[in-house]
Amino acid sequence: MAVATFPIGPLQTNSYLIHNGPRAVAIDVGGDPEPMLEYLKAHRLTLDAICITHRHFDHIYGVAALEDATGSLVYVPQGDDSLAETESGKGGIWGFPEVPEFTGCRIPTGKVILGDMLCEVLETPGHTPGGVSYYFPNENVVFTGDALFYRSIGRTDFPGGDHDTLLRSVRDVLFKLPAETLVYPGHGPASKIGDEAANNPFCGEFRP
Repeated sequence: MAVATFPIGPLQTNSYLIHNGPRAVAIDVGGDPEPMLEYLKAHRLTLDAICITHRHFDHIYGVAALEDATGSLVYVPQGDDSLAETESGKGGIWGFPEVPEFTGCRIPTGKVILGDMLCEVLETPGHTPGGVSYYFPNENVVFTGDALFYRSIGRTDFPGGDHDTLLRSVRDVLFKLPAETLVYPGHGPASKIGDEAANNPFCGEFRP
């Protein structure tokens, strides 16, 4: 699997294009998607889907533009519907602009096929009520949004956030993945599940 990372938008959100053939998948689109569109064109890829890890403004600013440019379906976590009309979901918080409207459909949890690749949509709430992570078992990579970062976890002081729930998501879902699984987070550098399980200071309370 090829993973192209684009830190874009006002908070430099990691926006991803992944592909293992001619069909690509976008995960989170934090700002102007022009670099992503250039990548698709240069690699002669068709965008199969736009997948959102959670409905916070900084992960969806460019969704409408990418949807308009490609005609791709947009998948959003169904558990985050309650955030759609909040400032953290539609923009406006801290003076940031509002998020352009896009057409989204709910993505089911469990096994799905995205871009001809097997994906397991994992429920990882806590940062938001319905946050999900996208795990590709054959490629051994997981896209965690703002659930798990390099040596950190997502903040939980936005509407619908819950610290204990997020810790359970990390412990009972993400840390159950193979240790060599590459973690691609919503912000910052990539890491590995085993490395985070051993060294993430926020997870010490449930480390063996």
